[in-house]
Amino acid sequence: MMLFPDEYQEALLVKRYKRFLADVTFPNGDMVTVHCPNTGAMTGCAEPGSRIWLQKVSNPKAKYAWRWCFVETTKGLANIYSAGANSLFVEAFDAGRLPMFNGYSSIQREVAFANGASRADALLFGHPRRRDCLVEIKSVTLCGEEGIGYFPDARSDRALKHIHHLQQVIEQGEREAALIFIVQHAGIERVMPARHVDPRYADALEAARERGLQIVTLKAELDAGRYRIN
Repeated sequence: MMLFPDEYQEALLVKRYKRFLADVTFPNGDMVTVHCPNTGAMTGCAEPGSRIWLQKVSNPKAKYAWRWCFVETTKGLANIYSAGANSLFVEAFDAGRLPMFNGYSSIQREVAFANGASRADALLFGHPRRRDCLVEIKSVTLCGEEGIGYFPDARSDRALKHIHHLQQVIEQGEREAALIFIVQHAGIERVMPARHVDPRYADALEAARERGLQIVTLKAELDAGRYRIN
């Protein structure tokens, strides 16, 4: 049995539409429209009738009172709140659970680079021997066969731009750069670029890796009511 914090409300998915909206029904039969915080295709994570969990939106001025977070898929629990991956990374960094970044003393979120053309999710700094490191974070929920997760789940010009700009950072030599894939699907055991979805991204990722882009895969899990990177 999955143990969720009290802040989450269980519901059933009726349908997702217009990318950012979903109709759901509560256990008492009430139907409401909720915010869907995921711009991707959500393949396998938006099947009508799926058991889902919602989180109350703290902003009283928000148009929709609930945010869709978790869904129970045929291959395991998934968190479709893609922006939440950034908070997971920061929490794990602050708690010292990211050994690949040991030695960095501080983290700053949302840092502009490439002359303002891109914005990294985080900047790690304060390491006595390593250069500052720009970090781009991606949430992975597209689950294929044999536990393989794929990114992206839809053709993405924005993701492609980020890869090119991170490669430029590496070639300039003043900073390091890292791409973090955070798995938010229980059925995923390893991650690969989704060449069948966006071959441009797969090619760009391989080229950047060969030039020094650090690629790290982390998995977030729901453990005794806490959702985090262990």
